[in-house]
Amino acid sequence: MAPKYQMVADSLRTDILDGVYQKRMLLPTEQLLCQQFQVSRQTVRQALALLVSEGLIERRQGSGSHIRDRSKPAPMPHRSIAVITTYISDYIFPSILREVENVLSDHNSAPLLFATQNQVSNERKVLNTLLDLTSLDGVLVEGTKTGLPNPNLDLYRRLIDRGVPLVFMNGNYPELTDSLSVLDDNATGGRMLVDYLHQKGHQRIAGIFKNDDIQGHQRYAGYAGALRTLGLPFEDQQVFWYSTEAKESLFLDGTGVKYLEQVLPGYTAVVCYNDEIASRLVAQLVKRGVSIPEDMAVVSFDNSQYSEMTTPRITSLSHGTHNVGRMAAELLMHLFEGVPCQSQVAPWTLVQKESS
Repeated sequence: MAPKYQMVADSLRTDILDGVYQKRMLLPTEQLLCQQFQVSRQTVRQALALLVSEGLIERRQGSGSHIRDRSKPAPMPHRSIAVITTYISDYIFPSILREVENVLSDHNSAPLLFATQNQVSNERKVLNTLLDLTSLDGVLVEGTKTGLPNPNLDLYRRLIDRGVPLVFMNGNYPELTDSLSVLDDNATGGRMLVDYLHQKGHQRIAGIFKNDDIQGHQRYAGYAGALRTLGLPFEDQQVFWYSTEAKESLFLDGTGVKYLEQVLPGYTAVVCYNDEIASRLVAQLVKRGVSIPEDMAVVSFDNSQYSEMTTPRITSLSHGTHNVGRMAAELLMHLFEGVPCQSQVAPWTLVQKESS
């Protein structure tokens, strides 16, 4: 049996070719099509995207789905795609954005780049800007502080109601059930790092995680689950949590220094939220005379330039050939083409280096 979106597209295609909509040259609204075919809005959008790819209709924001004049050749659609990330030039984001731009360029699409600095107030400004645009075909977005309740879901829902497809990268909002995502396999990654350290003979394994991004929660869940499964010691004090705002002063004052000097000495290994934090940790440990990995093994996520530039180099999880930016951009292109899509997870591969 054909997918529902295919049956909707087949029915609409027949009506278009039979001249049912010849007078107005306009299809019914998405809401009316949902009622007519008794399907979800996502199914209707997939059907309409298929008809766009076939050159039968063209979608114009604010005015609906127009029947295309087939006496004229169908141009390759030029699309404007908003790309929202927490940062642009820092950490792993240049490689993510480079792959996004490559995919969009191959599909005659242009990126509009925005950065939120992981601040929900900036995210709201960006979303309001998008809602004011006269032409916006899709959005690739990394959620902001996804570990906390988000006050901007109303603006995301307005974009969705306008028929703008959203694909989330790295972090998403589970409340937006109609949107797709490409996420890290974070819980599995947390388990992988603990299993690796345990195989190396470590019994007391500490953890450092970010508390305002969902990735931190998921990586912690995998870490804690592995400790429990392996029967290793687990106490609240062995886990250090930090926020976006505390990142710059981490391990330089307050609770971060206390954790370094009073808690970590009781452990032989530590799992870090990402390479940036691991690099800072290694620098502070070495400064205090701690030998890496003899006194303390350090492992992390992302296999970024930080893991290579730190001495010793940091054992880290890598996505290998699975670039989240490319995967998300390709998923969005498939949506435009009417291809059935589902959310994806980017797997990890361990890259062992000198820090463990």
